[in-house]
Amino acid sequence: MIIMKNKKGHYKLKRSLGLLELSLYGIGIILGAGIYALIGVGAGIAGNALWISFVVAAMIAAFTGLSYAELSSIYPKEAAEYNYTKNAFNRKYLSFSVGWLMVVASVVAAVTVAFGFAGYFTHMFGGNVTIVAAALVLVLSAINYIGIKESSAFNIVSTIIESAGLLIVIFVGLLFFGSNGVSVDLFETPGSAGIPAILSATALIFFAYLGFEDIVNVSEETKNAKKIVPKALLIAIVVSTVLYILVALSAVNILGWERLAASKAPLTEAVSSVIPNSDFMFSLIALFATANTALILLIVGSRILYGMSSDRSMPEMFSVIGKRGTPYFSVAAVALASMAVTSVGNIKAVASITDITLFIIYFAVNASLIALRYKQPNAKRTFRTPLNIGKFPVLAFLGLLSSLFMLFYFEKDLIVIEIALILAGFVLYKAFGKKQ
Repeated sequence: MIIMKNKKGHYKLKRSLGLLELSLYGIGIILGAGIYALIGVGAGIAGNALWISFVVAAMIAAFTGLSYAELSSIYPKEAAEYNYTKNAFNRKYLSFSVGWLMVVASVVAAVTVAFGFAGYFTHMFGGNVTIVAAALVLVLSAINYIGIKESSAFNIVSTIIESAGLLIVIFVGLLFFGSNGVSVDLFETPGSAGIPAILSATALIFFAYLGFEDIVNVSEETKNAKKIVPKALLIAIVVSTVLYILVALSAVNILGWERLAASKAPLTEAVSSVIPNSDFMFSLIALFATANTALILLIVGSRILYGMSSDRSMPEMFSVIGKRGTPYFSVAAVALASMAVTSVGNIKAVASITDITLFIIYFAVNASLIALRYKQPNAKRTFRTPLNIGKFPVLAFLGLLSSLFMLFYFEKDLIVIEIALILAGFVLYKAFGKKQ
């Protein structure tokens, strides 16, 4: 294996990923633990209309995803959100805060998914959930250290397996459709709560779309990143959205929202209710899905930390690249932080905190695109978002508004926790960020 060095003789990241690998990378993280773990919780909120929540979430993801696609064609670098806000607003604390929140989101989400893995693992083999989750983080961090190519290989295998699981749910749903002689009301919500319930479920299950924004954070490890990253990002969103909607429709058609909401393994129960003795198979698929998602989140967290360090916003050691072509201090720091967080865990609350963090970041990303359209109108863009009024990007504005709007559908206590995390970032900024 040949690892390139820069002009100073330091190791630098190796460009190994093509369009197929990067698309599967994005699909792999999007199709991870969210759909397997949160579809039951979402059904308890939105009822049989859960599929509409996935449609709304897809629209929000698409608005912001298109902004990411254009921005990545201008700045194909690690720590993407950090660089976008830095170039758009030239405000050190703002760009530092966005980068910090991305690291937090990656760590917290990785732990959430690790607990999902541990739940399935202990269901199958027994053991302690916390110990299993911590052990998973340790093993996946080792894979992260070994190299992006090896991580990508694991991702491709896991993506195929977890996608096959979702296709089985869809296939079973089609076979089961109408076989019980009962027509399921696909617009039914608990207590006739209607649109508010659908939007509340959207705020939660948006965790299932976690990952499309992470594609841009491995730009420096992608061949011809300016062209490949935007294409891979859009492919990942479209493929994942189609699968999510079909899975939601199939699951509510088989079980109905009440049984889905009451189940600890909703997709497993949906399939096993039609195909006997399939519990073990689906639990095994869930293990691959959750492990795959956790790995990519750990990769992303370490690459954002690397990018911020490269820009002298974090200690210099986090930008050191080892012989394996990976930033090993950043990998170790994210691993230790994640293992520490495994001491606590509530999947609904932690998933919601992740979503709040992401909506704030998406607001900043869309605002960055709008600002850069006017600040750098002549910058070379290999991709440009559609629907513009002059220089003004309409879809980016819709992404900005929708991200802000969704914050009103979270509990106040969780918003307070988010404010505390932002304040923690301010402390770090005072210690490191001002040295830029």
